[in-house]
Amino acid sequence: MEISAKTVMELRSITNAGMMDCKKALIETSGEMEAAIKYLREKGISKAAKKSGRETKEGRIYSYIHGNGKIGVMVEISCETDFVAKNEKFIELCKNIAMHIAASNPMAISEEDLNPRLIESEKEIYKNRALNEGKPEKIIDRIVDGQIKKFKQQNCLLNQEFIKDPEKTINDIMNDAVVTLGENLKISKFVRYSIG
Repeated sequence: MEISAKTVMELRSITNAGMMDCKKALIETSGEMEAAIKYLREKGISKAAKKSGRETKEGRIYSYIHGNGKIGVMVEISCETDFVAKNEKFIELCKNIAMHIAASNPMAISEEDLNPRLIESEKEIYKNRALNEGKPEKIIDRIVDGQIKKFKQQNCLLNQEFIKDPEKTINDIMNDAVVTLGENLKISKFVRYSIG
């Protein structure tokens, strides 16, 4: 059964579950929205949504230097309690996120963090490229929208496919960790250094 991206996004906005989890739930329930919500709740995935409003005043700053010594990352991941901040699974999460940032070089944590001027500039580039390639005027907006969506997926940390498991996004990994650790978690900030 073919599940539209719009339906997946709708389920995601309701449950705050990861994109892949939403798609799987919709496939398992033949596209029935209520059944998919129930499926996610039964699996514990939508628990992350309930915790997302809670304050995160604790956490950890994790640093990672890539083996060649030419790339370094510092990432701050926040949680609710120092108990979780000291938990091995939380520390492993911090390490995985830092390694991912080193490998993927995101521009921002989320789409909201991207500079709007940058997005407008990218739109202009994609529009001019499509015109130069002789694309029909009536489909240029759709082409630009698709390119912007891809740009955000590639450059926003939460939208990126996790390097260790491309079936999941970083947002999925964070939601999984919320369910596992039982607290709201948030990537607060990161910095990536590279030589050259």
